[in-house]
Amino acid sequence: MKRIALFASGSGTNAENIIHYSRQNNSFQVVKIYCNKPSAGIIEKATKLDVPIEIFSKNIFYNTDHIVNDLQLNSIDLVVLAGFLWLIPESILKKYSDMMLNIHPALLPKFGGKGMYGMKVHEAVKANGESETGITIHKVNMEYDRGEIIFQAKCDVTVNDTPDSIAQKIHELEYEHFPKVIDSFLNR
Repeated sequence: MKRIALFASGSGTNAENIIHYSRQNNSFQVVKIYCNKPSAGIIEKATKLDVPIEIFSKNIFYNTDHIVNDLQLNSIDLVVLAGFLWLIPESILKKYSDMMLNIHPALLPKFGGKGMYGMKVHEAVKANGESETGITIHKVNMEYDRGEIIFQAKCDVTVNDTPDSIAQKIHELEYEHFPKVIDSFLNR
């Protein structure tokens, strides 16, 4: 069975959804979660789901090989970013260059790049008068949201939509597609 690690720093709803999917389908195993935010909601979710979690500092992440060594120690086949906002260090990218996925809450290349995450994306989609938006699952590289696109799913944006209602539509797309795309990517 393929072994994945999740990197998360927010509420952890995508990570939780991926874990539930993996347990229902026995297609891959979430071995460990890495988190850079001691107050993140993912910590409580990981504990309840009995998935080991490691909380690390910016210094550990960028100035040591601790994380890449730990990924290797845990025989990780795929690294998945699920609400993780830091740029990935070169040491991790070298080891997992073709085996690291991220999800972005817009149709890249639109509304991507540094500082474009979460509600900021949905506000920009609304302000720009877009008629559609969606999710992009892509490989990770040295630039924010510039890796090879693996999958996109779209939804309409109506004149009555607000950033909050757009966010809800995006979450539904994420929950429906992200685990399946991970599964498919691992078994390609």
